[in-house]
Amino acid sequence: QVQLVESGGGSVQPGGSLRLSCVASGFPFSSSHIAWVRQPPGKGLEWVSTIRNSGSTLYTASVKGRFTISRDNAKNSVYLQMNDLKPEDTATYYCTKDGVRRQGTQVTVSS
Repeated sequence: QVQLVESGGGSVQPGGSLRLSCVASGFPFSSSHIAWVRQPPGKGLEWVSTIRNSGSTLYTASVKGRFTISRDNAKNSVYLQMNDLKPEDTATYYCTKDGVRRQGTQVTVSS
């Protein structure tokens, strides 16, 4: 069974930074593409970023230049470094594999 455990969320002021982590198990991690998606309060899911098994990365336009996705195959982990956070980044963040997501981690950006 796919297991994805996110951590690293919290409350920060605009301009602040957070680093989200996702530890995965139950599937061949190093050969898998992993994505981060988010769900703002009262809104639908929004794709944020993907890291392919090759290590190549993709970002939605609103986070490009501020967020960095990375992976450590030795630790079955994916990370999302988020800098220059804005109130519109407030959401529950999930890492996903083939659309499967679990609990998520809450990020709140507010002054």
